[in-house]
Amino acid sequence: MSAQTASPTVRPSSPARTPAERAARVRFRRALSLMAMTLVLPGSAQLVAGNRRVGRWALRISAGLVALAVVVGLTSYFWHGLFFFLGTTPWVLTWLRLALIALGIGWAGLFVDAWRLGQPLTLSLNHRRWAIAVNGVLALSVASALLYGSHEVGVTRGALVAMFGSGEASNAVDGRYNVLLLGADSGVSRWGLRTDSMTVASIDADTGKTVLIGLPRNMENFPFREGSIMAKQFPHGYDCSGCELNSLTTYADDHRALFKDYDQPGVEATIEGIEGITGLRINYWAMVNLQGFRDLADAVGGVTINVRQPIAIGKTGAVTGYIQPGVQKLTGDKLLWYARSRATSDDYSRMARQKCVMAAMLQQVSPTDVVKHFDSIASAGRAMFKTSIPTSEVGTFVDLALKARKQKVATVSLVPPAINTGHPDIAKAHGLVADAIAKAEGKDDESGKSGKSGGTKPHKKQATPQQLTEGSYGSLSTGYVANQTDDLSSAC
Repeated sequence: MSAQTASPTVRPSSPARTPAERAARVRFRRALSLMAMTLVLPGSAQLVAGNRRVGRWALRISAGLVALAVVVGLTSYFWHGLFFFLGTTPWVLTWLRLALIALGIGWAGLFVDAWRLGQPLTLSLNHRRWAIAVNGVLALSVASALLYGSHEVGVTRGALVAMFGSGEASNAVDGRYNVLLLGADSGVSRWGLRTDSMTVASIDADTGKTVLIGLPRNMENFPFREGSIMAKQFPHGYDCSGCELNSLTTYADDHRALFKDYDQPGVEATIEGIEGITGLRINYWAMVNLQGFRDLADAVGGVTINVRQPIAIGKTGAVTGYIQPGVQKLTGDKLLWYARSRATSDDYSRMARQKCVMAAMLQQVSPTDVVKHFDSIASAGRAMFKTSIPTSEVGTFVDLALKARKQKVATVSLVPPAINTGHPDIAKAHGLVADAIAKAEGKDDESGKSGKSGGTKPHKKQATPQQLTEGSYGSLSTGYVANQTDDLSSAC
């Protein structure tokens, strides 16, 4: 029996490529290289294989833009004001948008030219298809990214123009900006309806340290700023029947001839009253449409709130449910009801909850969140926000807001038991405001007095757990700590 020797399997070697095939592969690689050069260094393909003049200009523009971006980036890192100026000035944004559109079209054109320089007609059919596909993806990707960037810049500019004023900048008063925050249950143009909440944010122009001054909407018998339009109409104070602070918008709407020099008569009348009550000069105002507030809450993904007691959903006599106690993230309608509900509470408890919402949004909504959800925030902002702050000052207030996030927010509210809203002691109200601001600036002495008459020392300690009420510690008789505290976050 003969042994058979197994022989290894011999695979046929790949046939050698012909010179024509090798040349085709070289041409294909060259075509891809020209596209890659255009992606990494726009204009380099033209400089090597095409119109050198076009290539030189493209390279100069590319190098100039990179250098400009580096300089702006480094400068903005050390001086945030430049970044805020560039990002909030409409004419700068207009030119940036046009530049991004031009870059997108120009870069896509360089890709098409690079494809032409690759001599597609000399490629094999398969290589030609690959070259078209790669070039199309690169050109569309670059152009789409730049055009999308121009869209975002346009959204930013549109939001700024729609929400912010166009008037002159107002200088800080005694080193502080005083901004009146108005919450209304109507649209921006419908000032005949009542203002639902009124708060003055007094902001240190250097440090951003903020004091929130709450005004009750039912305050009566208060004076107006001396020499103001309303002071001439009510020289003895706002003492007519049914005349409360939140009715000033209606009065102004009914007497527009008195406010012919103002676009927002209701706002001006309200400012004149609040200046008389607080003793402060208001630099700017900002109005929030509380119905549109829901969209903003959804846009930022909600706000985490410590709900201390059940909060009624619905109006008095028509409660449909409750927001249950506990630390939870509230969005949309629930956050709106948390801030507005008073079906089972009082106005002053609601004021405390509104301040808790302000503090939560200041601390929790980061610049990263704003960038991530900018389209939604901008859309919500147009519907819910209007302010007299000119666009030229947006950067200043963004910078102050970032500083404020790192500090405790103090509050003082001119409400019972400190102030009788029916017959307010205006001297005492002025003293409370002055003391709160002085304390925030570190100017008060050891006794807690600022040296101004009529002042009382704000709460330092939280009330006992037995006095726990909804959005803050306290009660109607003792006052809610969130309405008068050195640290709003701890009171909420």
